Amino acid sequence: MYSQHFDIVISGGGLSGCLMVLSLASLKHRNGTPLTIAIIESTAIKQSIKQTFDDRVLALAHGSASYLQQLGAWSTIKKQACAIKDIHISDRGHYGKARLSAQDYNVNALGYVVAMSVIGEALVNSIENSNNITWFTPDAISKIEFKAQQVDITLNSQQQLTAKLLLGCDGGNSICRQLANIAVSQNDYQQSALIANVACEHDHQGKAFERFTEYGPIAMLPMTNFIAPNIDSNSQGRCSLVWTLPPTQAQKMAELSDDKFAQQLEQNFGTWLGKITYVGKRNVYPLALIQAKQQTYHRMALIGNASHTIHPIAGQGFNLGLRDVKQMAELIEQALVNDESNNSDIGSLALLNQYSDLRTKDLKQVISLTDSLVTLFSNQLPPLVVGRNIGLKVLNYVNPLKNALVRKTMGY
Repeated sequence: MYSQHFDIVISGGGLSGCLMVLSLASLKHRNGTPLTIAIIESTAIKQSIKQTFDDRVLALAHGSASYLQQLGAWSTIKKQACAIKDIHISDRGHYGKARLSAQDYNVNALGYVVAMSVIGEALVNSIENSNNITWFTPDAISKIEFKAQQVDITLNSQQQLTAKLLLGCDGGNSICRQLANIAVSQNDYQQSALIANVACEHDHQGKAFERFTEYGPIAMLPMTNFIAPNIDSNSQGRCSLVWTLPPTQAQKMAELSDDKFAQQLEQNFGTWLGKITYVGKRNVYPLALIQAKQQTYHRMALIGNASHTIHPIAGQGFNLGLRDVKQMAELIEQALVNDESNNSDIGSLALLNQYSDLRTKDLKQVISLTDSLVTLFSNQLPPLVVGRNIGLKVLNYVNPLKNALVRKTMGY
């Protein structure tokens, strides 16, 4: 059967895949010829997605927003993004509190909260008219043959593709990772995340809250308001709730009536935003740290959740994956610029090893941060309770420590 050849094949047309395409779409060989890129996605791409109250959201770090601006996608996304101007950290029932403010660092926002559908639609619209991009959808990879000079790929539709480089942007259940027999390590946190959007009595004013409770941390992220007939018109603050709980407790909370759930949330979160006036759809997800034991393979690299899935406590998951995308794009661009033969091997072992080495440090730092927060703030042992409250007080007054945390929070 006839094979179509591409410089790069990307498996997965979700956020990571579309970001990867957008970051590569304008790159050219030394002779001015654009890279040829194929993107394979198992579900049909929707050009327009209706917004709802229950939209899933992402916390975009300041650095992530800057990269989206560099790619030309931010102006559209920003219109529907909610700026995080302050982050308020507290421990329920204890004196420890800390506050991080964008104003202190001369930036408009520490980060942004945006509906995933808004980001997805903006990315698809940014790449849909690129002549050097070929979509295969709905379709998926069924077979991969790793050869010396190329990767041979067979799709479920029986179409045959070849490429110098295969990028697995296909999520936590990555087919690329599975077909390459790359093992994963998994650390089950014995926790679940209860996720819902809620409306609050008071305007959040761009404040994000991280509230540590005896059951687990509560994150409330500010969102743009959403007007709907069944929502109290006096509600000024729509927020995205991520409540980390023991699995059985999370399930019980999910099954409560809206009124009883709102009461439980008010009791544990406090009165920072007044009463909870509306509760959206609740979903529960088990939490685990999942890492591929290698980020690269012969002529293949794993990007985003295909390589790593982390705890949401620091809101760094998507931002970590975006930095994977940025690093890979920079290395490919560098290889093309340095290529004098106009036949750059963008899937070379040297490039892939460099990618793995450069990403490992960032990955280890983020995992260390999230694991430390999980241990420190999900534990009710008296020494740890005292220690973390002292730590929160110290954080407010020791600038080097505060600056380091803010820098990592902002994605730098």
